[in-house]
Amino acid sequence: MSLESVRAFFAKKAPDITVMESPISSATVPLAAEAYGVEPGRIAKTLSLRIGERVILIVAAGTSRMDNKKVKAQFGGKPKMLGLEEVADITGHEVGGVCPFGLKAPLPVYCDVSLKAFDVVVPAAGSTHSAVRITPERMAELTAAEWVDVCEHRP
Repeated sequence: MSLESVRAFFAKKAPDITVMESPISSATVPLAAEAYGVEPGRIAKTLSLRIGERVILIVAAGTSRMDNKKVKAQFGGKPKMLGLEEVADITGHEVGGVCPFGLKAPLPVYCDVSLKAFDVVVPAAGSTHSAVRITPERMAELTAAEWVDVCEHRP
């Protein structure tokens, strides 16, 4: 269902973007980098967080780490990662395939500035074997994301 919802999202909003599928798992940053032949930083990982009563998604460069202090300052509360069951129930995507596209219901999406180091990034596309190649700016535009600085940037 999830891969299909992502395909439908791109068919409607960006038909020029093709969902890629890999025979090997791309469920983690190192696996995705290997599967799609890119450096780990180019993997755009999506973090599913609960802050108070709100659930948000933060998309960041694969080698960056969320900075709890920055997240708390930006969003006014302590971030908590969603549990495995919650992720699928809320986003419609399984862990390892979570992305800001084709969500089960609208969620606020934020893109971390760590993505701006790359001309093209590779976020998941709804499953542990799918992804897309997209510019960070286009991803933010298509998902109505706001740019934030909430990660510790690592090369």
